[in-house]
Amino acid sequence: MKNKLIEKAAENIPTRGVQESADRSYSSREIREYLRRKQIPHTIPEKRDQRRHRLRRGSSGGRAPVFDREKYKARHKVENRIGLLKQARGIATRYDKLAVHYEATVQLALIRQAL
Repeated sequence: MKNKLIEKAAENIPTRGVQESADRSYSSREIREYLRRKQIPHTIPEKRDQRRHRLRRGSSGGRAPVFDREKYKARHKVENRIGLLKQARGIATRYDKLAVHYEATVQLALIRQAL
């Protein structure tokens, strides 16, 4: 059942050429296998308990998943900036109907944060 949920949620994700960056909460074996099967490169940190379990198993625990710290840092910066933008009520709730007005609201919020 879990596998079907993952497949359904990922139907609209384009395959190949897209770098997927996610939080530790998406570090499950199923999600990693799905991304490998679709040949989507990904940067997901390994959970501490998963790392301990893998190391405890020794050579049969397999190798650590590939993790690019610099790409993850860039993702973290973007996520923090979006969080700061959401402090502006109009951006978080998207009151503006036109994209032009919404973009102007975002720019005003960024200017206000810079000051």
